[in-house]
Amino acid sequence: MDTEGVIRRQGIQKQTTINAETNCLTQEQILNLERRINQLPVTRTMYRIFTLITLGMMLDGFDVYLAGGVLGQLVQSGWSSLALNATFISTTFVGLFIGSLATGFIGDWRGRQFAYQVNLFIFGIASLASFFAPNMTTLIILRGISGIGLGAEIVTGFTLLGEFVPAASRGKWVGGLSVFANCSAPIATFLGFMIIPTIGWRWMFAIAGVLSIIVWYFRRGLPESPRWYFSQGNYRKAEQIVAQFEEEARKSGKFQRNSDQQDSVNQIVTKEGHYGELFSKSMIRRTLLGCMILAAINTAAFTFVTWVPTLLVNSGITVSKSLGYTALMMLGAPIGALIGRMTVDRLGRKWMIVGALIMTALLGYIYAFQTQPAALMTIGFLMTVCLYILMAVGLSIYVPELFSTALRMRGNGTAQAVGRLFTIVTPYIVAWLLTNQGILSVFIVIGILLAITAALTILWGPETKKQILK
Repeated sequence: MDTEGVIRRQGIQKQTTINAETNCLTQEQILNLERRINQLPVTRTMYRIFTLITLGMMLDGFDVYLAGGVLGQLVQSGWSSLALNATFISTTFVGLFIGSLATGFIGDWRGRQFAYQVNLFIFGIASLASFFAPNMTTLIILRGISGIGLGAEIVTGFTLLGEFVPAASRGKWVGGLSVFANCSAPIATFLGFMIIPTIGWRWMFAIAGVLSIIVWYFRRGLPESPRWYFSQGNYRKAEQIVAQFEEEARKSGKFQRNSDQQDSVNQIVTKEGHYGELFSKSMIRRTLLGCMILAAINTAAFTFVTWVPTLLVNSGITVSKSLGYTALMMLGAPIGALIGRMTVDRLGRKWMIVGALIMTALLGYIYAFQTQPAALMTIGFLMTVCLYILMAVGLSIYVPELFSTALRMRGNGTAQAVGRLFTIVTPYIVAWLLTNQGILSVFIVIGILLAITAALTILWGPETKKQILK
């Protein structure tokens, strides 16, 4: 290696800024910028990004999971019926489908920061309006609008955080986001247990709406993903954000850069991505696998979480007790997400997903035979743990990692949208099966879907543990 070349590279690596006025960089400058993006230091800004994305995701989950307790109360009070409840759930997922698909295009086109601000505002306003709904029809319409924002938040939040954090610890960071996000399940059920029987179901929507607008206000100043700017060829803006992180780390005395890490370059795809590429020969299996994983997770999770309070009410258990039982089961959500977060960077994504799919199917079958409250809560708790390992590893981490930066939001959004398509029709299938075949048939059908997805993951799934995002 010639001495002049070494000196030149060292000089470039010591720069704190590239040419701030132009994107016309040399190849060596571009490679150096990419290396710096892939070695972005963990700073206070990184923790601020994590915190504000987490709060948005928690509110997203809270808004989704409040439906279980609210619908049980609406049926008992005569304000709604099983058929209208099914329409409410289905309309939610129509909105989630639209939001997931639309935000994929918007996020890859206009950027992640723009996408996640719009979605939070939409579901915040719609939730506030739901507080004033005069009848079930109005509530269903507002739920569809709210669902658009909810679907977009899920796609954007996990994608954005994954593009900031280091590859070696990406599983822990995104898994940590999933842990907090999935705390919304027991929070929603416990608050429903306290609020719905006392001051009414409307206040659940008011809480979600007010807090969403507050978080939206504080998220306005968060930086855009430098990885996305780089993939768009906008090196100047990518450099500005990277320099901000590096300067913050330098001031704290914790700035280190490994200039010899050769696998940190020539990784990010910088050509413009086209939607059709998701279905090209090289990508079709990843796209289909992502769709199947999210279809299985969404169908299993939302069928169980949303219908359990209503099933218990129809079995003769009071609304108050059914909400209490559900809240205890939902304690498994953050525990499952925490297990996923702690093990995903060691065990890898692929086999954790396969194992959790199989265990969820088996526990669901066992759950269908239980009649005693203690057994229902124990098996339901264990099934919830497995479901939320899937949520933390499959939905939050693995599926976004299947796609390049130029296609990540569209790929993840498409997979999320297909998952929502399943959950649009699922409420009607569940209602029919419960009426004509019984609860066992519901868990058999879900178990078959989970088994098929496990087989496809074994056959088609790459291991993405600690890989740099392309």
